[in-house]
Amino acid sequence: MPLFNRHSTETTRTPPQTTTTTSSSRGLFGKRSSTPEQVTTTSRSGGSRFFHRSEDPSITAARQRVAGAEAAERDADQARFQARAAVRNAREQVKVLEREAAEEARLAKIKQNQAHSISKRAKPLGRHDRV
Repeated sequence: MPLFNRHSTETTRTPPQTTTTTSSSRGLFGKRSSTPEQVTTTSRSGGSRFFHRSEDPSITAARQRVAGAEAAERDADQARFQARAAVRNAREQVKVLEREAAEEARLAKIKQNQAHSISKRAKPLGRHDRV
């Protein structure tokens, strides 16, 4: 089994070994600890975590709540972007309708003026019918 190959043909899993130690000396970052720590050593093929401290359930629950809140924020942002796009499209459509209505009104006014002009020309016609 190669040392650094992540995908080996043989996968061996060993059960985790749990040790409880009480340390009163300085830790890795100069912190003193006098409480018992539970350290689980796992050797998984392809795994990158060798030391895993057991987490408090309230920490796990808080982490899940934060992850849920982040997901909800992402969903809200996406909904906001979609709403803005819908508003932008609606305004654009209204502007197109206003331009079309203005053009139709302009054409209707031209038609009305032409009809009025023709009507004025047609008034004197038929004067021979009056006796």
